[in-house]
Amino acid sequence: MYLPPHFREDRPEVLRQLMADFPLAALVTLGSDGLAANHVPLLYDAERGTLNGHLSRANSQWQDCRQDMDALAIFQGPQAYISPNWYPTKAEHGRAVPTWNYAVVHAHGRLSVYTEPERLREFLDRLTARHEASQPKPWAPADAPPGYIAGLLKAIVGIEIEVTRLEGKWKVSQNQPAENRAGAADGLASIGENAMAERIRTAMMDQN
Repeated sequence: MYLPPHFREDRPEVLRQLMADFPLAALVTLGSDGLAANHVPLLYDAERGTLNGHLSRANSQWQDCRQDMDALAIFQGPQAYISPNWYPTKAEHGRAVPTWNYAVVHAHGRLSVYTEPERLREFLDRLTARHEASQPKPWAPADAPPGYIAGLLKAIVGIEIEVTRLEGKWKVSQNQPAENRAGAADGLASIGENAMAERIRTAMMDQN
């Protein structure tokens, strides 16, 4: 990933938070026909330094994957178009162009596969507990008939990525003067793009 120093985000806690907030990752691997990509919700285990998910057994990615090459999981956070109309300096000299702001995390590491029913069930319990936590009455696999869940477990495989490198890119107008950054944040907020507006403001405070 092209990563100019002013857009680099290295803080582990910040990178982990984006992965938790936006868990649907693009999983990219190299196989016999070239690159393969699928979109998979992944759960980060901070203690073990791993990303965990599952694929359908019918999905060839888990079988046709180079074991001597790292997999790449791409987590996409907030993103938004930035209009030069929001820059105060545009009115001064007109030297302004549009751009696109975004926050992403790239996780690199070797991918392994497992099929043990007990391990798959334990992972699915953790995954659903994480994403059902906000529900008034959280659903759990135990709420479904045991035979039904057992049948579904036969149709999936577990995947685990041992993360060796995390890269974060926070392109949130850091290359603009303060007045343009404030203008971009206000412009985004005015059209309801509050997530990116907040990213810009947070970056401004971090640099002060």
